Amino acid sequence: MSTSVDGLVSGLSTTSMIQQLMQVEAAPQNRLKSKASTAQTTVDAYLSVKSKMTALGSAGDAVGQLSTWRGIKATSSSSAVTATAVTGTNTATGTTVFDVKSLAKSQITTAKVPVSGDIMTGDALTIDVGPLDDADPDKHKSTTLTITDRSAKGVADAINAANLGVKATLITTGGGENILQLSGAKTGAAQAFTITGLDQLSNGAPMANIATATDARLEIGGGEADVNLDGFADGYVITSSTNTFSNLMPGVTLTVSKIEDGVTVGATADIDGIAAKFKALVDAANDALTEIGSQTAYNAATKSASTLTGDFGVRNMAQTILSTISQGVVYPNPDYDPKKKPEDQPGIEPTLSAGSYAQFGISLDQYGKLAFNAEQFKKSYAEDPVRIQTIGTEVGGVFETMAANQSKNLEATITGRKTEIDNLNNQISNWDIRLAARKLALQKTYSDLETALGKLKNQSNWLAGQLSGL
Repeated sequence: MSTSVDGLVSGLSTTSMIQQLMQVEAAPQNRLKSKASTAQTTVDAYLSVKSKMTALGSAGDAVGQLSTWRGIKATSSSSAVTATAVTGTNTATGTTVFDVKSLAKSQITTAKVPVSGDIMTGDALTIDVGPLDDADPDKHKSTTLTITDRSAKGVADAINAANLGVKATLITTGGGENILQLSGAKTGAAQAFTITGLDQLSNGAPMANIATATDARLEIGGGEADVNLDGFADGYVITSSTNTFSNLMPGVTLTVSKIEDGVTVGATADIDGIAAKFKALVDAANDALTEIGSQTAYNAATKSASTLTGDFGVRNMAQTILSTISQGVVYPNPDYDPKKKPEDQPGIEPTLSAGSYAQFGISLDQYGKLAFNAEQFKKSYAEDPVRIQTIGTEVGGVFETMAANQSKNLEATITGRKTEIDNLNNQISNWDIRLAARKLALQKTYSDLETALGKLKNQSNWLAGQLSGL
């Protein structure tokens, strides 16, 4: 806490004098702060360039992924059957025709119950969940509930609280009896259920199944019927506990919503999707070139430099990107072992060349940027898809590796600059302590001065009084 020591005796503005002296004392610290600020600005510029190079590497990785080249587009001849392509490597193009014979449903059972009173005489209710037509006990889950409130509402609440895959709803009709509706929580034959113990239903009426738990069913090639009478099924059947199928075509998920025959589903290579990945690669490269140009620019007219104008390493990154395109598709030879000496593997070159990037629709424009022609890429793919895929995965790897190397160099530089900033901040902090101590010393000096002057003034006043009395 600072204390004002403005002179009451001397009349000096000691606070102002101390402030001026402290400004002189703080000059070395201010120089350190300016240096740290400049270093941080430089780090921010490096980070900005690095973010663009990282994005370029990610775009290259996307082009090189096998899932990119195995991407498909799914189509359906029916508005009631939705075909969705799934990203992954387990995909295949082709066409299939099938009949939708049934949809997946959940069981709905209702019981007429009295408006008031108990609906069961005992205190145990048994719920069995499983396929009703399968006697295998391992496929069934039987649970006995202890019921304390035997009214329709009490039974419904107990069933819902047990969370056994059966939902209970009490429907008020406004008449002399209500409806207890029991519904399967999930669709499919394996979610069918039976309930025993409800022996006091209204007028002894039995429970009624409004809907039966069934699986969705697709028949391909006639299903299991033996139309040819040769002792073998003509086709096959696929079932699902839901209305979604993921095992009919690799990479395609089907969702059915209506019983219908003669549905055709097809899967074709997603050329547009692959082209979009190449365009993203070109865009990422141009973003990196723009950022590098902005951070290293020099305005000759105003003689003003950008933050990284003098950094040759960053300026050279732009040339690295452009030369990668101009020299054509060059990628590591998978048969070349870098751990062996070249003379031990004669005839095997370290790298392979696969021609110009123009075959992928990539070129350099007059402004020193990359351009992408989607139609040229699609034309090359249509002419030789196997070759374009083989080389295309290598293209992605080339850009991914190039960007990773550049990012690694930037990271090393950034780490060094951050260490420098940390050292400067430590020195700045040390100066805070020194300046605080210096300010206290100045305040004490001027305070002591005021005290001494006060004593001298008192002595002078005393002497003046003595002299005046003579």
